[in-house]
Amino acid sequence: MTKNRKIAIGGLAALVLVAAAVRGCRPNSGAAAFEEIRPEIGDIREIVSTTGTVEPQNRLQIKPPIGGRIEEILVREGDTVKAGQTLAWMSSTERAALLDAALTRGPEQVAYWKDAYKATPLIAPIDAEVIVRAFEPGQTVTAADAVLVLSDRLIVSAQVDETDIGSVEVGQDAVVSLDAYPDVKVASKVSHISYESTVVNNVTIYKVDILPGTIPSVFRSGMSAVVEIVTRHRDNVLRLPVSAVTRGRRRATVTVLEGGRQVVRKIETGVSNERHVEIVSGLGKDETVVVRKEPATAPRSAASQGTNPFMPRRMGSRR
Repeated sequence: MTKNRKIAIGGLAALVLVAAAVRGCRPNSGAAAFEEIRPEIGDIREIVSTTGTVEPQNRLQIKPPIGGRIEEILVREGDTVKAGQTLAWMSSTERAALLDAALTRGPEQVAYWKDAYKATPLIAPIDAEVIVRAFEPGQTVTAADAVLVLSDRLIVSAQVDETDIGSVEVGQDAVVSLDAYPDVKVASKVSHISYESTVVNNVTIYKVDILPGTIPSVFRSGMSAVVEIVTRHRDNVLRLPVSAVTRGRRRATVTVLEGGRQVVRKIETGVSNERHVEIVSGLGKDETVVVRKEPATAPRSAASQGTNPFMPRRMGSRR
């Protein structure tokens, strides 16, 4: 074997050893890492998140008893009215024709016919807020036209998936935020759950009425809202991250350190959400729990993740 050939073979062997060493030094991307944590004391809220629409609880249309002409409207949208309050005055078709004819004969004739044929008032039947003013003075109307629309109060009509409706009850706390004003959070209550379902995008849903504690000035009928219903809650309880608990068919377990060894222990759990699990028994607050950290993986495409038939986890999403 020549000297040059020996040098070439030796150099190749050295490269192989270097490559092997570099490969050995690289971290194994598929290897799992472990983290040691301890249970903590905190609160847990189990929430059903859904979407809804602001709408009147009772929507009342004010229609004239006869056809004719609007003479005067005394209220505007947003005004609060009392039961029995006069909202507008109108003339019947005959009275309007007589008044128009009297205009050519002078103010005395107009005053005479106004006194002889009284204008017809439109009266508020309930205490309410004016949410629609559909006509203006001088316009003609029929008995089928709604001159004004009243609302006794605004609520949020939410849609809850049938898989979540079993955990929703009247009286539960809820928080409402508007798409138009996401920073406005309104404390509310579940006031009614419909007895009949509807089908939206092949999903069975139930209408749930959410009653705000106070009505913010920014509330408008037809606004889109996000509703979070607190179905269960626990305060000052022992809790662990969801990733620390392994759930089976009939049991939940955690891995704890005992004498330097990892031991799987059965525990009893309570309320949980997307972040934490309540520990009812089987684990002390001073014990150490081993949590396996899964290796990072590339995010799945939107097509592989699937989609909620309503919207991105906003209607009927439980967490």
